Amino acid sequence: MGTVSDPRIGVALGGGAARGLAHIPFIEAMDELGLTPHRIAGTSIGALIGSGWAAGLKGAEIRELAYEMLGTMNGLFGRLFSTQMRSMSKIFREGISIQLDPVQVVDTFTPSGMPDMFEGLRIPFTCVATDFRSWHQVAFHQGPLKIAVAGSLAVPSLYRPVRHHRTVLVDGGVVNPLPLDHASVDCDLLVGIDVNGDPHAWPDGYIPTMLDIGFGSAQIMMHQLIAYMITAYPPDLYFRPHNLNVGSHEYWRVREIIEAGEAEKDRFKRELTARIEGFIAGQRKSS
Repeated sequence: MGTVSDPRIGVALGGGAARGLAHIPFIEAMDELGLTPHRIAGTSIGALIGSGWAAGLKGAEIRELAYEMLGTMNGLFGRLFSTQMRSMSKIFREGISIQLDPVQVVDTFTPSGMPDMFEGLRIPFTCVATDFRSWHQVAFHQGPLKIAVAGSLAVPSLYRPVRHHRTVLVDGGVVNPLPLDHASVDCDLLVGIDVNGDPHAWPDGYIPTMLDIGFGSAQIMMHQLIAYMITAYPPDLYFRPHNLNVGSHEYWRVREIIEAGEAEKDRFKRELTARIEGFIAGQRKSS
């Protein structure tokens, strides 16, 4: 007789800047079902949240940290300003930059006790960034954790690129906004959470600003890349929270963003449970 086991679940957490906070209810859903992923892969905000999940944080803990750190505009910008002013010698040497330092942002917005290295994580984790020099994807799964997550977060122009060995790292969403390929390794069920959002409901007669056009164009390109990735690595469950008409930088709308993910939470639990039961039933038939 063969043995019956639970499926190994791989989870891909996509990029979407502030919209990525909608990942949190899906993590809570797996916690409530008593499930731990076999593997997590994340891009950009998905890398930041995914690294905390892989380190052992529960979804509810990530939610509380998000509320605490991002819940007010004053609190958010106070933290960001503190990262800019942290190194006075660097300011005197280089001047005040309007670009954020992603390494300092990771320091500021992650809890104490996070492992320094991938090897210290509880769940295997892959973090995707882009090498601006070679135009290629860089997938990190070992070595220093902070530098990899910072590189994955480095939205072009908004953040300074991250230099790491011979690479110049920028946002992983440039090449792979939903890393299903990395989440699928050695897994039986593949879950993709796409937080790129929907087309913005612009008022009649409104002319988008330069910032609107820049961020919106990036969303359009990511949407196309995600479609190709889904074709190449079809997920068993694919969820795309709607009502995410939130600017990429509007992290202070954290409660509203999380509510958009919350609206899909029960359906996600039902469908994931059904997939697991189907997998186990298939094993029993073949044993």
